[in-house]
Amino acid sequence: MSDETRVTDNPDESRYEVWVGDELAGMAYYERRGELTVFTHTEIDDAFAGRGLGKALAAGALDDVVAAGRTIVPVCPFIAGYLRKNPGYEDHVRWPKG
Repeated sequence: MSDETRVTDNPDESRYEVWVGDELAGMAYYERRGELTVFTHTEIDDAFAGRGLGKALAAGALDDVVAAGRTIVPVCPFIAGYLRKNPGYEDHVRWPKG
């Protein structure tokens, strides 16, 4: 088994996925609304905890959204926290009201 980590978009399931080798390690769920990508929930399987996969998933997903010219809406607390700690996305974020 390879330990290669990769992030992929799975639009049929409305989620980005982080894979370690051939094992699904986590997901960042989203809803597409026009030009917006609304991140609603992120989770990493307990078996993969503590390996930085949440950060890798967030970075891969957010970079893909930006590359597609879409706007990020961080409803998910993990994605919101990642954005606050990692500058460079400011021009591509619409913070939710409330």
